[in-house]
Amino acid sequence: MPFLIIFIIIPILEVYAFIEVGGEIGAAKTVLLCILTAIIGGFIVKMQGIGTLIKAQMNIQSGRAPLKEIFEGFCIIIAGIFLLTPGFVTDIVGFILLFPPFRSILCQKAISSGKFETYNGKKPPNQSNDNEHIIEGDYETVTKEDEKL
Repeated sequence: MPFLIIFIIIPILEVYAFIEVGGEIGAAKTVLLCILTAIIGGFIVKMQGIGTLIKAQMNIQSGRAPLKEIFEGFCIIIAGIFLLTPGFVTDIVGFILLFPPFRSILCQKAISSGKFETYNGKKPPNQSNDNEHIIEGDYETVTKEDEKL
């Protein structure tokens, strides 16, 4: 199904949108509008990307996992791809992904769906109790006096 959407349905919708918009405002203005949306979208992607990166760094420095920022960064990257792809349908999707409340709703749905989990240092309940990843070892503390010997 994703193949059908990406390579057949979206291009057909884009061609239809180009024909309709071109018929209303003309071919040259349609192309300029497409270029303008890419430029504006690229600028917004850059600004929001930098802001999200700063928030993620602040969370890391305060000892919190930047889960929301990672998800938002992923949405911003996808939005940038859509906005740089020529077309009006992809531009609409890209601008929707740049809308922070929409990304917040997507993030909440993704986390509540159970497909994303956080690791808090405890073993998840569904993992078996195998010891194949445990490495045992010994250590001793060496002091300055011990180094002289």
